[in-house]
Amino acid sequence: MENIRVRFAPSPTGALHIGGVRTALYNYLFARKHGGTFILRIEDTDQTRYIKGAEAYIIEALEWCGFTPDEGPGFGGDYGPYRQSERKDMYAAFAQQLVDNGKAYYAFDTPEELDAIREAEKEKGNHTFKYDSKVRATLNNSIRLSANEVQAKLDAGEPYTIRLKVPENEEVKVNDLIRGEVIFQSNELDDKILLKADGMPTYHLANIVDDHAMKISHVIRGEEWLPSTAHHVLLYQAFGWENEMPKFAHLPLILKPTGKGKLSKRDGAKLGIPVFPLSWDGGTPDDSFVGFREFGFDPGAVRNFLAFLGWNPGTEQEIFSEQELIDAFSIEKIGKSGARFDWDKAQWFNQQYIIASDNKALVPVIRKEIQKHGHDASDDFLAAFAEMMKERVTFYPDFWENAYYFFEPVKEYDPKTIRKKWKPERRPLFEQLLERFDALEDYTGENVKATVEAFMADNELKFGDVLPIMRVGVSGTMKGPAVFDMMALLGKEEVNQRLRKAYDVMDEAHAS
Repeated sequence: MENIRVRFAPSPTGALHIGGVRTALYNYLFARKHGGTFILRIEDTDQTRYIKGAEAYIIEALEWCGFTPDEGPGFGGDYGPYRQSERKDMYAAFAQQLVDNGKAYYAFDTPEELDAIREAEKEKGNHTFKYDSKVRATLNNSIRLSANEVQAKLDAGEPYTIRLKVPENEEVKVNDLIRGEVIFQSNELDDKILLKADGMPTYHLANIVDDHAMKISHVIRGEEWLPSTAHHVLLYQAFGWENEMPKFAHLPLILKPTGKGKLSKRDGAKLGIPVFPLSWDGGTPDDSFVGFREFGFDPGAVRNFLAFLGWNPGTEQEIFSEQELIDAFSIEKIGKSGARFDWDKAQWFNQQYIIASDNKALVPVIRKEIQKHGHDASDDFLAAFAEMMKERVTFYPDFWENAYYFFEPVKEYDPKTIRKKWKPERRPLFEQLLERFDALEDYTGENVKATVEAFMADNELKFGDVLPIMRVGVSGTMKGPAVFDMMALLGKEEVNQRLRKAYDVMDEAHAS
């Protein structure tokens, strides 16, 4: 395959939606599969929509997800600058080239004039006014005006835009790698603005000029851009770049969890699920969102989950390492229809990644969670804790939420278990058990278990008489890891202290 160069080209207009992250992922996987280059380009030509901090957010999100660009702002590369706002001067020259070649024209129509035309069309019952080949010769542009009139306007500094002159009665064909041949009728296309009155290019001009200048081989982007592709093909033809035009692949939509309609940022807020890679604070409740990272996802799980939103390897395998994804990925295995955002599946992927994680690798993750609550512990303690808990959590914060009692005293005790299992008259027996624990020199899970079994045999008690008391006394709950392992990790002194307090609490509960 030729020299593969792909780009992810977001606009810094706010938080990066998870659909954009999937687009970046597919570009990244394709580049890595073919030994190519993954480029980040910031498309910030629309300065009115620019949001401070959005570019930094995009870069941080990509790096957290694990696909760091090979070229881009802050990453170097031979085809920069990689912010379109820093390439402004070059676009005007390309737009002028199209005017000089008769492929584009000056349009002097003011916004007020165009608004008046739209209103007039509405009064005639036409609600979709289009600046195209049918009307261009009647409007305030260099198609209708004489050369002298055009020059006079330019000399006077009159504001203008430059519009693409879409040819009439042509078929515009796009061979999409996912959708096959797509045909547009040129008579249905409008004459898109290429250069705005402020001298900034529109998306269409900047996109094509930059893709050509950066030698982009494949454009992999969301299907919402498919209608624009007709204009992009026309621009490649207008510049004489047909033979260097990249191959196009338009990705299917990510659908709501119901499968009906495109997943939006509002769906995340409404359903209480993340639809952004990282949290974003837009200054208002309506523009502030919790990210996958802050929700407690492993970035590998997010990669794996997103890869399956539109792509299928054609096998039964679901869990893929990054290298396995790279090896298995191909554009041909991306579907045309929308992919449902399956929240249950996302959680499942995260569980599987946590379970498969090395205990030592989980130590810094768990430490970060418990430090939020003012606690810390040794690496050995946390590694042992990870082994006990990693099959019992879905998200990283669950390590604290489900097992806080490993790091601080029990807050409350399961009342149902106390009512059913605690018999105050047995308090002296359970005090004897504490004495047996005190006498243990090697306080391991196995020795604690043997001690409890001997105690039960001596007092004609069953596991059901003793273990619930031990478990609730140590953790407050009947849920959690094996009680003897828990006790061994907490240590003899801590366990006995907790059990003595629990016995008092249980006596009080029965007395009330």
